[in-house]
Amino acid sequence: MRLVLFDCDGTLVDSAGLIHEVMARTFEAFGHDRLELEATKGIIGLTLDIAIARLQGKPHVDDEALAMTAHYKAIFTGVRAEPGFQEPLFPGIDGLIRRLERQDDMLLGAVTGKSRRGLDAIRLAHGFEHTFFVSRTADDCPSKPHPAMVAECCAETGVDAARTVVIGDAIYDMQMAKAAGAQAVGVAWGYASVPELVEAGADHILREPAELLQWLELSDA
Repeated sequence: MRLVLFDCDGTLVDSAGLIHEVMARTFEAFGHDRLELEATKGIIGLTLDIAIARLQGKPHVDDEALAMTAHYKAIFTGVRAEPGFQEPLFPGIDGLIRRLERQDDMLLGAVTGKSRRGLDAIRLAHGFEHTFFVSRTADDCPSKPHPAMVAECCAETGVDAARTVVIGDAIYDMQMAKAAGAQAVGVAWGYASVPELVEAGADHILREPAELLQWLELSDA
C-alpha cells in the first residue's frame, strides 16, 4: 500500500488570485501598502499567521499578525463569493484524482496550509467529499515545512513514510516531505519555479497531472 498526499493550493486548485486579494485587502485594512501578487505566491502553503508575519518581514508572529489573521479569515468567504475569485481545479486534476481513487493499492490524503473549513469547502466544491482517506490542515499541525502533517498521516493510515509520496507546488512541501522521510514530487503548474522545487529536494517534477500515474508505477517497480 502507498500513501499519496496532495497539497491543495497551487497543486489541486488555482487559488492564488483569491488568496492574494484577501491578503491584499487585509494589509490595506491595517494601513499597509497593497501587496504584489508575487509576494503572496511566495508564502502560499504556510500557515496563515506565519505567512502574514513573513510578508511583513517579521521573524515571529506578533499581536498585529494575529489580528490580521483574524481579519483575513473574517473576509475570506465574502471575497470568494465575488465574481472571479473562485478556486478552480487545475486542468487534468479531476481526471487524475478519479483514476487514483480506483487504485486498490493506494490511499489518498491531503496536507495543506488551509484551515479545515477551507479544505472542506474545496472538497465539497469539486466532489472530493470521500476522496481523501486522511488529511491534515493548519488547524491540526505546525506549519509546513514541519514534518508533522506527513508523520501523522502515516501514523493514522499505518503506511510507512518510505511508502509515502507528497505532491506539492511549494518549496515547503518538498522540505516537509524530505523531513518526514517521504518522497517529494513537485508540480510545474503551481506557484514555485521548477529550480526552486529541485533545490528544495524534489525527487521528481510533474509537467502535467497525468504524468503522476506513470511515475508512481515506475518508482514502485
